[in-house]
Amino acid sequence: MEIYRLSAKEIARGVKSGKFSAVEVLSAHIARIRECDGAVNAVVTLAEEEAYRRARDIDGMIARNEDPGPLAGVPFLVKDNFCTNGIRTTCCSRMLLDWVPCYDATPVKNMSDAGAVLMGKTNMDEFAMGSTTESSVFGPTLNPRDTGRVPGGSSGGSAAAVAAGYCPIALGSDTGGSIRQPSAFCGVQGMKPSYGQVSRYGIVAYVSSLDQVGPITRNIDDMAAAMDALARADENDSTCDAYVRPSFSRAAAAEGMRGKKIAVLSGFDRSSVDAPLTEAMDRAAEVCRDLGAEIVTADLPITMKHGVACYYMIALGDASSKLACYDGMRYGFHADGKTLSEMYKKSRNLGFGDEVRRRILIGTCVLTRGYYDNYYVPATKVRRMIADEYAALFAEADALICPISPALPYRRGLVEEDPVRIYLGDAFSSTANLAGLPSISLNMGFTPDGLPANIQLMGPRYGDADLLSIASAIERQVGSPDIADPLTKGGRKQ
Repeated sequence: MEIYRLSAKEIARGVKSGKFSAVEVLSAHIARIRECDGAVNAVVTLAEEEAYRRARDIDGMIARNEDPGPLAGVPFLVKDNFCTNGIRTTCCSRMLLDWVPCYDATPVKNMSDAGAVLMGKTNMDEFAMGSTTESSVFGPTLNPRDTGRVPGGSSGGSAAAVAAGYCPIALGSDTGGSIRQPSAFCGVQGMKPSYGQVSRYGIVAYVSSLDQVGPITRNIDDMAAAMDALARADENDSTCDAYVRPSFSRAAAAEGMRGKKIAVLSGFDRSSVDAPLTEAMDRAAEVCRDLGAEIVTADLPITMKHGVACYYMIALGDASSKLACYDGMRYGFHADGKTLSEMYKKSRNLGFGDEVRRRILIGTCVLTRGYYDNYYVPATKVRRMIADEYAALFAEADALICPISPALPYRRGLVEEDPVRIYLGDAFSSTANLAGLPSISLNMGFTPDGLPANIQLMGPRYGDADLLSIASAIERQVGSPDIADPLTKGGRKQ
């Protein structure tokens, strides 16, 4: 039995029953990382000493007949923009290369309180700004399904780690698709919960009104178990709403979809989306129909026409403001200069990479007089219109099936060849963030070339449990993805 192939729930049951120890589970996953990560580069900090200490604590609790929690002994990794007590948090940027926080982000703490074992930090696009995980100061992460392609971004390291069998659960952050798009590219399952469902306390922010934390797993049962641990009110985060969450695991266990109404997105150019992805949408709709759901079509004209422009106006304006604190004196990397102005310029030019500087410059422009009134303010109004358009849809339907990305995983280097195409790739994913909606990336199988095909499932605000139920019902029909083998040719077994 290869322990690293087990699901989170199987690991927790095995640890609690004494079938194997938390230390054995941890050793198997660390061995897997050491075996494969030279070919993937998904892990930037491996905290072995802390992880083994935690695993021994779990085993001690089991020996004393104490309950360590529902995720007892389950190894997990987190994106490198999560604060971790005593473990460096760099955002994969030279600007924060040596920063070690003195506290854990609330999602990390919640996972640990549930019995999970933190192994370390995963690679990401610098400051979460990107869709390919190629802008990291630690070098690019490669897609374990096909190492000639990117894993998506910005949570590419987390998605690649789950796909390669480093851990059954990894955490990411999602501002415009940064959990769902890499999950789709790496052939795993990823969820962006409703805004306010999971605390963001201790996450290095990109856009506070859009960011959300969520799990990446290989099956929906594990995703629901992670959500049970993560989705809790937090007095440290005023945007994390204080209400009693439902049991996500119970929702995921529900059978069938009789009485549900599932909408399928129309009104976009299907020829602009890679054929395996539109075929996956059609297959998902057919599965839902076979399970008893009513299938309808949905047209979102405002969302599809203005979503990307609205997203980037808001996101880059906020990012410019957020990253102003990294000035070489108060926070982050410092470079000497003859004057204060020269010091600022040198520190920010040397501390930030190309993509981050590009987004800061655009965002600063958006916030200047004239541009602010003509672009940023209208974007906030269009955002409200997008939210209203979704609200009208979900007053009639329980969920929406649509693409996540218009393309299968990009080949490496495309971000330099065609950056506009990369930005436009957020057309389907970013609108869930603008409206604060829950969204799941669901794997629907693989192309003959071994590339993942997928759909995006979206639901109404705080309809996370029902959305997990629908995703689970589909997954039971199409199956969940297996672990990738990045050491074989192209990341696929031959």
